Amino acid sequence: MLQKAYPYFLANKAVYANQDLVVTNKYTGEAATTVAMAKADVIDKAIEAAEKSQPALTAMKPYERQSILNHCVKRFEERFEELAYALCIEAGKPIKDARGEVTRLIDTFRIAAEESVRITGEVMNLEITPRAKGYQGMYKKVPIGPCSFISPFNFPLNLAAHKVAPAIAVGCAFVLKPASRTPLGALIIGEILAETDLPEGAFSILPCSRDGADLFTTDDRFKLLSFTGSPDVGWDLKARAGKKPVILELGGNAGCIVDHDTDLDDAIERIVFGAYYQSGQSCISVQRVLVHDSIYADFKKRYVDKVANLVHGDPLSEDTFIGPMISESEASRLDGWIQEAKSKGASVLCGGKRDGAMLQATVLENVPNDASINADEAFGPVSTIAPFSDFDEALEEINNSQFGLQAGVFTRDIYKAHKAWDVLDVGGVVIGDVPSWRVDNMPYGGVKESGLGREGIRFAIEDMTELRLMVLRTPQ
Repeated sequence: MLQKAYPYFLANKAVYANQDLVVTNKYTGEAATTVAMAKADVIDKAIEAAEKSQPALTAMKPYERQSILNHCVKRFEERFEELAYALCIEAGKPIKDARGEVTRLIDTFRIAAEESVRITGEVMNLEITPRAKGYQGMYKKVPIGPCSFISPFNFPLNLAAHKVAPAIAVGCAFVLKPASRTPLGALIIGEILAETDLPEGAFSILPCSRDGADLFTTDDRFKLLSFTGSPDVGWDLKARAGKKPVILELGGNAGCIVDHDTDLDDAIERIVFGAYYQSGQSCISVQRVLVHDSIYADFKKRYVDKVANLVHGDPLSEDTFIGPMISESEASRLDGWIQEAKSKGASVLCGGKRDGAMLQATVLENVPNDASINADEAFGPVSTIAPFSDFDEALEEINNSQFGLQAGVFTRDIYKAHKAWDVLDVGGVVIGDVPSWRVDNMPYGGVKESGLGREGIRFAIEDMTELRLMVLRTPQ
């Protein structure tokens, strides 16, 4: 069950300041609970507290930070079903997917606990020239300082965790703005962090309006901004962030190639999952599928049959695969893109109907490249299919996108696999599976409009630390 009201967390403490934010059940549309909203003065206090706490965080020993992360892992395991239920209600995520995300939350904090005691430096030989005789260098990694985090609605637990967990591992104070549509998971993380011995001010978790959140971007007391969300918002934040480093995890319209030598049963099963899990609301959801023309007809029939039989409905039902989109307006937007594609000559092979926030799982064929459903990020339960005859041309078609997050290639040809890895202009190439696959220790991020930088705990730690050199001179 959900609490009747949730606080925000200011300088490690729960504050029940108001009940201004109503969180709805995304399936029923009814109010589920309320959350306290922070205004600009509260955000300012949080940044001040983070700045004051930073020396104490920097002084913490690795085993102390590891202990905090291990405590979180234990408490997440104890509150597993509560976290999954909250996620199911606030995001409309089918309960099986919600449990999967809680598992990834636990994995992410566990990986961070392991990495927290591996943040090492190096001893350097500086005697590379006669003038450097008697000199030795060593460097270490130190926390970059207070961090600003902005997380999205679609993975409100795990994408927040990919910011929070490495910050704790490193020893960076942070202020997190969770998505207003799905703040509950981040606030439960806050409840658990408040049980620990983190220095006062080490963290604040502040749901707030977009208009009131300017300090998350512009305040120079923050030494790093990490944002996950839409490209338009992300690039605007970067332009206004000043001198601080900015990490952007943005959108995509992920492509997937199915070559002639593929195990078709396996490929279809994985692509159905990759395109439609959590109603396609993932930046690496399969959106564009290119299939070798020798197997296209067989793929098309079997793929459409499977998609047409996906179970739609209440996300609390164990049988549901397709739940609601995050809002009726988002479902209406994507429905409009489907109608646009039809007007340009595309065929709807299944689905294509909307009821409120519920949009049927849809497959489109003969979609022009300039249609929004191909050129932009659908972020919903829609995929397009098309045949290809030449593998190199299929690679070019995948690259024919403003985005470059991940791509999937189903082939048994090792040479084609390496060619895809060499040629595809994306952050990650997944061979034998969908681009929607991610494990939480791998470097994850994109190029072009898909962002800057990489997540994955060890790689996030690199962004949240700075190198500090010491030179030792031995008089000769």
